[in-house]
Amino acid sequence: MPSNAVLQRSITIEQSEWDTLNANPRSKNFVQVQVTIDGKTMNAELRHRGGHTLGYSKKSYEIRYNRSSGSGFRTLHWNAEYDDPSMMRNALSFHFLNKVGVYSPKTNHMELTWNGESQGVYLEIEAVDRHFFKSRSLGCKSLVYAVNDNANFSLTDPYTYEQKESLFKGYQVQLGDNDVKSRLILFIRKINELEGNNLEKLLYSRLDTTFYLKWLAGAVLTGNYDGFEQNYALYERSNNGKYRILPWDYEGTWGRNCYGRICDTDLVDVKGYNKLTEKLFGYRKYRERYKKILLEMLETEFTLDALTPTIENMHEGIAEAIRGDYTRKHPFQVFASEPSIMRRYIVDRRDIVMNELEENWNV
Repeated sequence: MPSNAVLQRSITIEQSEWDTLNANPRSKNFVQVQVTIDGKTMNAELRHRGGHTLGYSKKSYEIRYNRSSGSGFRTLHWNAEYDDPSMMRNALSFHFLNKVGVYSPKTNHMELTWNGESQGVYLEIEAVDRHFFKSRSLGCKSLVYAVNDNANFSLTDPYTYEQKESLFKGYQVQLGDNDVKSRLILFIRKINELEGNNLEKLLYSRLDTTFYLKWLAGAVLTGNYDGFEQNYALYERSNNGKYRILPWDYEGTWGRNCYGRICDTDLVDVKGYNKLTEKLFGYRKYRERYKKILLEMLETEFTLDALTPTIENMHEGIAEAIRGDYTRKHPFQVFASEPSIMRRYIVDRRDIVMNELEENWNV
């Protein structure tokens, strides 16, 4: 299965560690392994990762290793992308988002070998962590992950519609001081309770609004229905304390949902879904700015001319490896048809968003 576009990664694991790993796939505990990356073998820690995908025959993994003394731990996510017949949707989304100015994880397709036995093709995704910010020379005061739909910036639970027990429900602290949680709770409470000039001042002082609107436009154009109320990272900038939002888990995009099913191109509303966006769009200047950002993306990066070469190069680069991968859920014939599905999605999505902006977008 060798391919110039598919990197080689290998794991060596003792039987006792293997038994521990598989005894409880939902455990957050790591087991000890050895990993070989780019020809270098290192001690590492590994565990399963995912939600509903933990029930699949092909699991995804999180791996941590120390590449050299003094450099700190590196964390990588090895996604099976089991539901995505293209194995490209996360990679293509992060490529697109980086192009439009939204910092996104780097990705590589890889073949994983486990004690000498091939586990098939995976997508290696850079973790959003301390190294992520350092490698981009970004100052990070705090970092939280939005891990479920309660991260909707609302005061109420999205399932029960009752008052949340905690406004931090749906989030997990990854980096920062002891006040990370209280600052975010206060921000969420204020965006729900303040109005008029007071709310406008809060949004200006605590949110990087232009960056937020770029992230929103990217999620809307790619069709990531699950990306507005979860599956994102929120960090505070070191220099001014403003929040920025970063993307995560874009497998359900470009014409398929998170379970790999073909979905309607108009599934995602042009405004997206969450309370913070609703509050922003209460001000004309943010509606105008968002429309300008969307139109610019539609003219530049979200076009067939801009995206087709990336789709075709990525698809061709992994085709040989995918053809020989018998761990996949979908047959190769489905993989072969994926570029046409993506191109059709781009054409249809452009029309839907353009028509909405022209006919119904009240700025």
